Amino acid sequence: MAEKPEQEKTEPATPKKRQEARKKGNVAQSREIPSVVVLLSALSVFYFAGGWMFGQLGEIMRSVFLQITYSDMGATTTHAMFWQLFKKVVLLLSPLLMVVAVAGIAGNVSQFGFMITGEKMKPKLSKLNPIEGIKRLLSLRSLIELFKSVFKVLIIGSVAFAVVRRELELIPAMVELSIPAVLAYVGGVALKMGFFTCLVLIILAALDYVFQRWQHERDLRMTKQEVKDEHKQSEGDPLVRSRIRSAQREMAQRRMMSQVPDATVVITNPTHLAIAIKFERSMPAPMVVAKGAGHVAQKIKEIAAENNIPVIEEKPLARTLYKSVEIDQYIPVDLYKAVAEILAYVYRLKGLT
Repeated sequence: MAEKPEQEKTEPATPKKRQEARKKGNVAQSREIPSVVVLLSALSVFYFAGGWMFGQLGEIMRSVFLQITYSDMGATTTHAMFWQLFKKVVLLLSPLLMVVAVAGIAGNVSQFGFMITGEKMKPKLSKLNPIEGIKRLLSLRSLIELFKSVFKVLIIGSVAFAVVRRELELIPAMVELSIPAVLAYVGGVALKMGFFTCLVLIILAALDYVFQRWQHERDLRMTKQEVKDEHKQSEGDPLVRSRIRSAQREMAQRRMMSQVPDATVVITNPTHLAIAIKFERSMPAPMVVAKGAGHVAQKIKEIAAENNIPVIEEKPLARTLYKSVEIDQYIPVDLYKAVAEILAYVYRLKGLT
């Protein structure tokens, strides 16, 4: 039975799902990139320092053979000799090991950044299930990995064969060379083979990374319902948000209405709009403390009447104030004169002039 459209994973992953996947160690990565970076780094070390390293290794072995030949090889001497040999070899190879380690880390960090997670190492009972194991072995991903491995072996074998075939004519002449010269020649051929192999592996790694990115994006896809559910979880239920906004509006309106008794005058148009203005001599300019339309305007006028606040009808000014001035804002300079005339009229009514 075909899946319903809303159950099909057609939507790209949301930032939240990407972040959760990253926390679990689920990121787009190609195992080929660290491998080729490590190989290229090791070959570079051998190219620039291989001669010196093999020379040092030869000196170490020569000293060991001399010690074996001319020394009394008791248990203590043998133990000390092999311990010294071990330390010298480790010291000789430590630069190579450090370069390889840094290259391996860089190959991974370059793909998905610095990330530490233990999620992948947690034991899972599903891994012990033989049926699930067979499914994983026969999955499309496993078959693709098998195909890549076989293809990589064939490519590397072909490159090695092509390099060696070009050197076949020189092999008979090697019988006349000294052992160091033969070793140098073989080392050069091995380096050439390694670098050509690296060139091919770089191309394969780039293609594999593109494929892994595509596979990762496909695995992270979501259904339309999953996107909706996540949106509800992160933003809240629309009904709840509507109720919250309604409650906030009611609180703001109650606060606004509580300031009407302190107003100096209420300007109307006269039925649909009402703007309550407050002015005291200590204030830099008159301030709109409340405004409203419809039933809110009617409520403002009722409170004004209860508190003996003058209600003045001035249609153009009322419309301008309602559109251009917000609550708790001073009136703009271009309206000073019109408002001042109304305030002067109110003061005359109250006998404050």
